[in-house]
Amino acid sequence: MLRSRLARAVVLVAILSIAGACSGDASRPPDLAPSTGPADRTGVPPSPSPSAPDPTAPVDSAAPMPFSLGEPGPYHVGTRSIAAEDAARDHRPVAITLWYPAVRPDDASDPGPTRGAAPDPGGAPYPLILSSTKMADLIAPIVVSHGFAWASVDGIDSYRRMGTQMIDQPLDILLALDIVTSDPPKGMEGLIDGDRAGAIGYSFDGYNALALSGAQIDPAYYLAQCPTPDALTAPLVASLSAFDCGPANNWAAFVARVPGAITATTDGLWQPMTDPRIRAVMPLAGEGWWLFGERGLAAVDRPALLLVGGLDELYPENALMFRHLGTPDRSLIVFDGKGHMMILEQTVLTRLAHFTVAFFGHHLQGREDMARSYSEAFVAGHDDLIWVAATGD
Repeated sequence: MLRSRLARAVVLVAILSIAGACSGDASRPPDLAPSTGPADRTGVPPSPSPSAPDPTAPVDSAAPMPFSLGEPGPYHVGTRSIAAEDAARDHRPVAITLWYPAVRPDDASDPGPTRGAAPDPGGAPYPLILSSTKMADLIAPIVVSHGFAWASVDGIDSYRRMGTQMIDQPLDILLALDIVTSDPPKGMEGLIDGDRAGAIGYSFDGYNALALSGAQIDPAYYLAQCPTPDALTAPLVASLSAFDCGPANNWAAFVARVPGAITATTDGLWQPMTDPRIRAVMPLAGEGWWLFGERGLAAVDRPALLLVGGLDELYPENALMFRHLGTPDRSLIVFDGKGHMMILEQTVLTRLAHFTVAFFGHHLQGREDMARSYSEAFVAGHDDLIWVAATGD
């Protein structure tokens, strides 16, 4: 037991010090498992789902609370595809998959999502979760079954080098928010509560969720890192990171491809790529430190839950970014001993789904009992998880 605690302490110190640089081969592996296509979404139950833990039960330190919210909830899930375009960006096409609570067809033999299934209005309107479809494919069928809708953008993916993707992808997700709330598919009017939305993403999509949190790009800080980064940024800059000095080499051309409303500065910071309807965010194992910097992260103003592997070899900056988030309502959970590709493990996906249901259940469904299922006490009951407290608030 002592050896286990010492090992956990060493890992925690390493994470918080942000002293290690990324390591590994210069070619970056895929950020997530390959996208398998559209998935389904479900709505918010009017009462606690059967799988939710009893918030009044005493905590038994000898028996860790199970990840019960990572199992299917009471709703069946349906999916629809939506074709849209963004007129403000040269009619950029944006394909959306909508996941929602659905009525299970009588002839359904597969417990998974049913494409085109009739929506279940029983718990409507359902809070909305936003991400790429690559992220949604992994856990949306479980999360939606606990009473959420989910709008994901098809086709956006990881990128090896910094470019306009870090602008276009968050804007694609914001367009999805507008489309599914203002112009939902026929028969789904009133099903989705777009005023209670949350954003989630892993790896490249973790950056998107961070951008949607209210963080602001700090061009002066980014340009100051190129070609010689400061002591904070230097350990984070490696060939494995998509963030590099490419745009800095031709900054005027890069800025010309960014919508002007974003580049308008306030105190030197670009405008945030967010929406007040996004009330909570889950940036998972993502990046963004040297684009936002300390000042840009201080602009984050809504609840945030960060999850990361303790041995993440791609993005060691998560604890650094966590410390500088402006919101006092922030939590960081470390998967002890796990690397960046932990996302490929089913046990990890079950836990991610659990924490997603708990966090958004708390902040979007308004269920105070859900807070316990991603709390410090919950994490303390699992030897392979580490809770990092927010300090300096």
